[in-house]
Amino acid sequence: MNIESLSLTDLVKSREVNASDLASACYRQIERLNPTLNAFITVIPQDEDAPLPTGTRSKPLYGIPIAVKDLYDTKGIRTTSGSKFFANNFPVKDAFVVQKIRKAGAQIVGKANTHEIALGVTNNNPHFGACRNPWDVTCTPGGSSGGSAVAVATGMALAALGTDTGGSIRIPAALCGVVGLKPTFGRVSLRGILPLSWNLDHAGPITRKVEDAALMLQVMGGYDQLDPVSVKTLPGDYSGHILGGMKERKIALAVGKYVEAADPEILAGVRTAALVFQEQGLSIAEVNMDFLREAALANGIMTQADGAAFHRERLQEHPDWFGADVRQRLEAGAAVTSSEYALARRTQAEFKRKCDLLFEQYDLLMLPTTPIPAPFLEGENAIERARQLTRFTAPFNLSGLPVLSLPCGFTKEGLPIGLQIASRAWNEVGVLRAGYAFQEATEWHKMKPKIAL
Repeated sequence: MNIESLSLTDLVKSREVNASDLASACYRQIERLNPTLNAFITVIPQDEDAPLPTGTRSKPLYGIPIAVKDLYDTKGIRTTSGSKFFANNFPVKDAFVVQKIRKAGAQIVGKANTHEIALGVTNNNPHFGACRNPWDVTCTPGGSSGGSAVAVATGMALAALGTDTGGSIRIPAALCGVVGLKPTFGRVSLRGILPLSWNLDHAGPITRKVEDAALMLQVMGGYDQLDPVSVKTLPGDYSGHILGGMKERKIALAVGKYVEAADPEILAGVRTAALVFQEQGLSIAEVNMDFLREAALANGIMTQADGAAFHRERLQEHPDWFGADVRQRLEAGAAVTSSEYALARRTQAEFKRKCDLLFEQYDLLMLPTTPIPAPFLEGENAIERARQLTRFTAPFNLSGLPVLSLPCGFTKEGLPIGLQIASRAWNEVGVLRAGYAFQEATEWHKMKPKIAL
């Protein structure tokens, strides 16, 4: 049986594959590829992983090897957040979401590499080494959940946990050719995850297939009364509703100067994706989305200011312990005035309302995940890359809306292109259903980097 060709749901249901086989397959990939790609900061040896109790085959993630971004607390397992400050941090309890995936039967194979304190999108970590893109090791995998995306793209894990403050799930998913889901703000608990911005942080899954993202959200989502931003909602049946029909849905295709400044190959890939939906009976209308610009700028101001607030003591006591790009962004955040922050929050309110009005007319919005394919890792300005790569992702952290990124093509150089599908608040089912319909009509999700074969 070809394990990589199956979805997590298939693997959970299959009687031909046991937990030990799944873990062994991933550990072989880790042993072979991690020295080159550096997807993991900490690998949990297979023989030290607690065995699954008997009678767990009915659990939703029974035996599934999962990578956990090294921002999530894991009891007794080093959690560095990619930072010198936390290099010897061994939490005494699991993050809320980690508790949930363990209870669901998952096996954690390691802690995935991240841009330092999640404040960046290149994953060129000065303390634990750069994580590299499996499609071209000279390129960035994106970040800050770069290790999570690389692990999934190469079979080092069958799913991964990520976080997203300005695009940190969706950007690496796009640049590595996998699926990344940023749920609605408040859908997934943030307790036990190192904050970057209390106002913008989201937790979500990275997977190879859309149905796997649905399954992961089924486990990860849910109310946490101890998390002040967690929202009590009815449990969603994401996996059960993913097969619903898409006919008569209305999709807004983002256009305008702000969007069309993207690489022509990226735009061509997204327009081709729109044709796929059109062939399935959906109506496509071009909508000017130039107002994304102000939202992206506001997100950047809030991210840096919130990050500087959380790390204020570390920034005062040991600024030299931060990498150069992260320290520069934190210092810029500390310099943000109260007026600038208030204006950013006003932009947030206005952008949310514009999105509400948009989704009264349309069911979904589609646009590129990133404006460029994966850039070179070395010799690039990480701060400028953050501005560039978050161009289309950051606005949706500001709005808190659910967004899915999935592969929709490749450049002439063989680098993946990502498609974003967004919708109104709490409509994860809608974006997953659309993503699944596109996935089943195309072959992009079946492509694998040569290094992983």
